[in-house]
Amino acid sequence: MKPLILPGWGLGRGPLQAAADAIEASFIDLPGYGETPLETDFDRAAASIAERLPPAATLAGWSLGAMLALAVAARAPDKVGKLLLIAGTPSFVQREGWPEAMPAATLSEFAAAIAADPAAMLPRFVGNFNRGDAKARAVTTEILRLASPLPASEVLASGLGWLRDVDLRRDAPRIAAPTLLIHGAADPLMPLAAAQTLAALIPGARLSVLDDCAHTPFLSRPDDFLAVARSFLHG
Repeated sequence: MKPLILPGWGLGRGPLQAAADAIEASFIDLPGYGETPLETDFDRAAASIAERLPPAATLAGWSLGAMLALAVAARAPDKVGKLLLIAGTPSFVQREGWPEAMPAATLSEFAAAIAADPAAMLPRFVGNFNRGDAKARAVTTEILRLASPLPASEVLASGLGWLRDVDLRRDAPRIAAPTLLIHGAADPLMPLAAAQTLAALIPGARLSVLDDCAHTPFLSRPDDFLAVARSFLHG
């Protein structure tokens, strides 16, 4: 059974395509992307994805896609046989007891800028989440080249609303599937401490940390990323 991958916010399948091809995976687009209808409610979106999965599927997700994958695995355990979370976190913004995340005010400022001019903000967004990567400039250029066309403004706003509102810390301990987290040590968007805490919350989860890369380990260190992913997927 082919792994299924949920991409991240704003960029679509493009940045993940080479990695997906290498592990012989297919995509499930986020709501509002491609042919998938927009669903603004996170819980209904997760339920809809679960309905589309065969039993015991191998489900992967990157960034916002990792949050959806986490929710699906926790809420529909019969549908997820293995779970791969790439640059994942249970809560994108800071909350009580959760300091290792983006301040909510910073996300609000970004959301306002995206609403005003999404095309102009995309390079800034990608550049920011590659800060600290040993290949930051090259990876940023590559992502912008590979990115799918931006979806409609309401789709972008819906995803940012999920990043603002969703907190999956209570869902994580309910995950029964074998789980691997792959995380860049220098990820400024989803800090490593968030991944470490998430790995501790998910029973039996393993965390693989790739040094010198940020939010896109599958582009910054593709050989190492694929070696770890394949070992988990085929082990």
